[in-house]
Amino acid sequence: MKTINTLAALAVVSSAFAAPSKQGKRAELTPITVKGNAFFQGNNRFYMRGVDYQPGGSSKLVDPIADVETCTRDIAKFKELGINTIRIYTVDNSANHDKCMQLLADAGIYLVLDVNTPKYSLRRDKPLISYNSKYLQNIFATIDSFSGYTNTLAYFSGNEVINDDTTTPAAPYVKAVTRDMRSYLAARGHRQIPVGYSAADVNSNRLEMAQYMNCGTDDERSDFFAFNDYSWCDPSSFTTSGWDQKVKNFTNYGLPLFLSEFGCITNTREWNEIASLYSTDMTAVYSGGLVYEYSEEDNKYGLVVIGSDGKITEKDDFGVLKAKFAATPNASGDGGYNATGGASGCPAKSATWDVDGDSLPALPKAAEAYFKNGAGAGVGLTGTGSQDGAGEDVEGGQSEGIAASGSGLASSSSNSTNSSSSSDKGAAAILAPSSFLPMVVGTIVCSFTLFGAALL
Repeated sequence: MKTINTLAALAVVSSAFAAPSKQGKRAELTPITVKGNAFFQGNNRFYMRGVDYQPGGSSKLVDPIADVETCTRDIAKFKELGINTIRIYTVDNSANHDKCMQLLADAGIYLVLDVNTPKYSLRRDKPLISYNSKYLQNIFATIDSFSGYTNTLAYFSGNEVINDDTTTPAAPYVKAVTRDMRSYLAARGHRQIPVGYSAADVNSNRLEMAQYMNCGTDDERSDFFAFNDYSWCDPSSFTTSGWDQKVKNFTNYGLPLFLSEFGCITNTREWNEIASLYSTDMTAVYSGGLVYEYSEEDNKYGLVVIGSDGKITEKDDFGVLKAKFAATPNASGDGGYNATGGASGCPAKSATWDVDGDSLPALPKAAEAYFKNGAGAGVGLTGTGSQDGAGEDVEGGQSEGIAASGSGLASSSSNSTNSSSSSDKGAAAILAPSSFLPMVVGTIVCSFTLFGAALL
């Protein structure tokens, strides 16, 4: 199969000419950054204390931060609970979010955002078909809409795409989307907001997926890794739950790690895991987590019930969680984090991990224009979808072949030991074939030559 390495070249050159992308009104909070295997708010270690937030769930899909009345009501509860982060699984990227993002910022609350929607996302059973230019256009439009807000903490490139041992062949496509999102942020001049993946609670390949998302060249690695974990079911403990073994397994992991969902409902939720999560039992490896979930849906995990009249009724575990948060300070100082960070080795192919090496699919040819010109408007929640392909009328809409190593632009956000590799590859990639690249580079060279001659 043919090898393609144009993404870095497109991003490097187009960033010099790109008009500012559409961004929302800035909500001012100190942006969260990555240092080693931890998040930081300025010079202070940052731990997520948050909830997953999608009133209506997947059965009644609405964007909770596109409606000011809804977000105002719920932000009051967030403040009462004492949280600093929310995760939203689906937003309407055609809507305006300025007011709700400002209200969140005023409350000191950051957003971790899934860029996918049910119609525009990877299919674990057909990853090649669903990884296409139509899909990338829509998630890039979401990035354009939210990257201007300083309280956009992070983006998820996918959620539970791999949910058992048989779906691991989709992993290269998840990693390719992560690469593309990070490259798009860099090409369009956005703040380099951390991008990572939210993994399912699957013991057999959780560690392999984490290693895979952190192996290879810096421009193809994630900025963080998160996973959903429902193994602490009260009454339990740090050791009984097995959380001590997970800390041990991830002790040398070089990226920030956090729980994207937690809160077992097998028994009454006492939230005793809060004390461990924010103590030195775990803070050298973990950066907090997000409780599943704010509102009561069909699965009965909610902290509150939202009535048909919009009124909020707190469930018992809302008050218990509030008390646990209030009684649990963060670990002192930097929590013992690993300041160096660094890449993992790629996991070996096995019975539970059906991926060999770290080769990634090439960027669909039709998606190259987005890096130069921007993605354009998002389709919102009513588009036709992209999971069955870009469409026969879209030339170059599907991925063809394997990308060359170092096929992205952005370097890892963490202080990696390989921090120079991306810029070196970016310079080399200028020589890669492209329909417009020789003309642009030639023009630049001629301009500088003439300018230099005029100075002699």
